[in-house]
Amino acid sequence: MEESDSEKKTEKENLGPRVEPPLGEPEGSLGWAMPNATMKKKVLLMGKSGSGKTSMRSIIFANYIARDTRRLGATILDRIHSLQINSSLSTYSLVDSVGNTKTFDVEHSHVRFLGNLVLNLWDCGGQDNFMENYFTSQRDNIFRNVEVLIYVFDVESRELEKDMHYYQSCLEAILQNSPEAKIFCLVHKMDLVQEDQRDLIFKEREEDLKRLSRPLECSCFRTSIWDETLYKAWSSIVYQLIPNVQQLEMNLRNFAEIIEADEVLLFERATFLVISHYQCKEQRDAHRFEKISNIIKQFKLSCSKLAASFQSMEVRNSNFAAFIDIFTSNTYVMVVMSDPSIPSAATLINIRNARKHFEKLERVDGPKQCLLMR
Repeated sequence: MEESDSEKKTEKENLGPRVEPPLGEPEGSLGWAMPNATMKKKVLLMGKSGSGKTSMRSIIFANYIARDTRRLGATILDRIHSLQINSSLSTYSLVDSVGNTKTFDVEHSHVRFLGNLVLNLWDCGGQDNFMENYFTSQRDNIFRNVEVLIYVFDVESRELEKDMHYYQSCLEAILQNSPEAKIFCLVHKMDLVQEDQRDLIFKEREEDLKRLSRPLECSCFRTSIWDETLYKAWSSIVYQLIPNVQQLEMNLRNFAEIIEADEVLLFERATFLVISHYQCKEQRDAHRFEKISNIIKQFKLSCSKLAASFQSMEVRNSNFAAFIDIFTSNTYVMVVMSDPSIPSAATLINIRNARKHFEKLERVDGPKQCLLMR
């Protein structure tokens, strides 16, 4: 499905100032929101230079494939163009006590996610002189009003002590300026570790990071740009930022039960990150969500190179049928069915009929609603 120029323009716009909800209504609730209100969430992406921050951000949000990230620099000096990203590179100049001028770069990306949710992503350059300035002259500016801190560690770094020192400095600044922020640590480039050593090395690093993070709590993920682990980590991060996720999950569960599906997954349209799911039957592969995200996104990119657009897909064998289709203006849905007595046409009609309901949930501009079984 092609997008018009006006839709593309809307994707890039900042829809206006923050609007406070009426007294008694929680912010971002399904009970109240202005139709054009934008919910901004500040996300810090930090880590030493060369840790892989720019590569992973480019894959998740800017439709790069892994091999293309090799041409990205240590800091983002080229602009990443995408329908979902409106980026600017801020270069700060500071004069120290002896008159020397220091500069450091922070790329600000406003990533529109699920309509009114905007991730204000700060990708902070990781060179030593930049990092030191973040914790001194720009401490309040960088670490104030942070919803999520994502710190990326190169698993093969030869300066582990320095990495841990910078991470602790980040935590101190977060504790002072944004004590409610959620902390995520990505132990990255795990593909460079021998396969039989990965579990052990990750477990040791995770224990160290959790100990260093106290009294704050951190969630740790092993990641690589070459497999599905990157999607698992970022899906978990974004899940924490969706304001009405419980309501969404409840309606997805009702939808799955109504149509007698084995499993239903909801993907964000641009990134193909899994944002919600419900399963009625146990599935064998615990990593299936991330694998599907990776495979379908690569397929979408292949289509775009041929000047074609991906809209829907049906995969069927003797054991199951899987339907992937555009669901709302910001999501795709995947429905897995194993009952051979249910024809494909019936499932596709059910998906079509549920679209309007989920569009209303996504806009969060009406009364609380629930998809009820009939």
